[in-house]
Formats: sequence, C-alpha cells, structure tokens
Amino acid sequence: MSDAGGAPPVHRTTASDRFLRLLTIVPWIAGQDGPTLDEVCARFGMTRKQLLDDLQVVPLVGLPPYTPDTLIDVTIEGDRVWLRFADMFARPLRLTPEQGLALVAAGTAWTGLPGADAEGPLATALDKVAGVLGIDPDDAVSVALAGNTRPDLLEALRRAVADRRRLRLDYYTYGRDRRTTREVDPYAVFADEGAWYMRGHCHLAGGERLFRVDRINEAELLDTVFPPPEEPAARGADRSGEVFTAAPELPRVTLDLAPVARWVVETYPVDEVTELEGGWARARLAISARPWLERLLVRLGPHVRIVAADDPTLLSAGPDVARRILARYGEAAPTAPG
Repeated sequence: MSDAGGAPPVHRTTASDRFLRLLTIVPWIAGQDGPTLDEVCARFGMTRKQLLDDLQVVPLVGLPPYTPDTLIDVTIEGDRVWLRFADMFARPLRLTPEQGLALVAAGTAWTGLPGADAEGPLATALDKVAGVLGIDPDDAVSVALAGNTRPDLLEALRRAVADRRRLRLDYYTYGRDRRTTREVDPYAVFADEGAWYMRGHCHLAGGERLFRVDRINEAELLDTVFPPPEEPAARGADRSGEVFTAAPELPRVTLDLAPVARWVVETYPVDEVTELEGGWARARLAISARPWLERLLVRLGPHVRIVAADDPTLLSAGPDVARRILARYGEAAPTAPG
C-alpha cells in the first residue's frame, strides 16, 4: 500500500507510537532523581494523562516468572516519579559479537528519538561497547536499518537527492506484484520503523510516490537535473512518520476482524472502526491494489471476513486467491466462498 498518494492522514496514537515513547521515557526518568510529572510531560511533549497511562504499563515489564524482583518498579509520590530497574539489570551480560552489534544499533537508534538524552549514560555505555567491537555506532545503525538494502544503493539515492539528479529505477511494486522500470525525481530518503524509503516524483505514475528501498533492484543516476519540489510536504520527514496516505479516490473495503487480527487496525490507516460482539471489530480501510488485499486475506485466513467493498469485484478476492493457490498445488478449488 506504499505506492499511493493522497491527503496527509490524521495521526493516530498507535501501539508503535506508545512503544517508542516508552523507550525514551523509561531510561530518562530512571536517570533522574525523581523528576516531577510536569517535567516529564514538558520534555516529551505529552499530557499528564498520557504519562500516567504509560507508567501503568511499565510495572508489567520483566522476565518470567514475573515475580516482583523481575519487574520494573514505578513509584509516584506527590508530583514526583521514580523508576527502579529489576535485579536482572544488575547482572553483567555476556554478549556475542552479533548480539553486541544489535545492541549498539538499537541503542544508537534510540538516541535519535524525540526527547532522548543523546549524551546520557546510555550513549556513554554504547560508545564503550562499540569500542570493544571496533565499530562506529552510526555504522551499526546503518547495518540494522538497511536490512537487505545495499549500502551502495542507499549512498546512490542520497547522492541523487543532494544533487537533484533524476534516477532510473528497476522497481518491484509489492501492492501490484509487478516489476517496472521508471524514472523518478528523488526528494528524500528516510528510515521508518526499520525500513528505508525514498519519496519522489514518479514520471511513470505522473505524481509523487513512495518507494521501499529494499524493493529497488537497480538505480541508475541520470544526467537530468530537476528543480526542487515546490511543497515542503514532499519531504519524507514532514509526513508525521506516515509511509502511506489513503487517497480519497482509492476503493475502500470493510473487514470484520477477529480479536487475533486486531493488529490490522494498528498497522494500517483505517477510516473507521466499529466494535462487534465477541471481541471482533469492523474496519473500513483503503486498498491501493487487489494483490495487496489478497495477501492480507491469505495472511489472516479464517480470522477475517469481507462484508462490503466500493469495488464489487473485491468481494471475491479471498476465494479467488485461494483457488489460485490450490490450483498451483494441483488440488481441487473450493466451490463456496471462504
């Protein structure tokens, strides 16, 4: 769903938002001598209610068997708060080089989150671990975020953005399950939730699009120089961290989701959600392409039902993809919709 454009979405506080917030709040409070609730709220740009709700989750963090000595202790007295880590944090860790690299990468990425103390105790500890491993912390982050993305490809994309040079891409479009060659004027390269993205004007699509860097097979730097974008919204960082915007013209489908499939509501932009009996939820969301919907239905299996669709042909997406899968394995196709 990342190749569609549209109006900027209304930002919702998701589980990921809350998790990232806790990653910065917990070590900062623990490193202070009982900061006031107002100090915490002011530093992290949150309301008092948000802070208290987050702090209710922290005492649930720990290790099996989840006895008091394995959990994080939260103490609020008057208007001040203290965090004390469990005994497990007092024991030295024995890490393999791979674990150390992952630790440095995750910790260094954390120091870039809003409100994080980039020069605090964690940053000092990360420098020491990185020194033992003989690596640069920033290099560790690049390795962790890039995943399957080649460093030379990222460097080429960044150079194209800096020089305002057009690119010719060999690109796999996940939503449409198709590989294409297209020319793109790159506006920005940025990371979001562990993946790299490039935003730019696609001449094949005739508008601004978002590209997953790990789906770019080849990128050729062309001699054509393009003018800078007129709107600041063309820059990835100005999209409130969203990598997909549900354009009004995209077709919508309404799905009934079982309790185990509620993650769909937290993961993808939805227009509305209605609570149903038995913990089920009815969600209406945009569909950028039929193949994307088919993959989602296969992934959810019996935990999802399509109840409505702007495009009537999408109502049969589940049975259709099931028939194709069964036909590939030489089995009889189902006769009734699933």
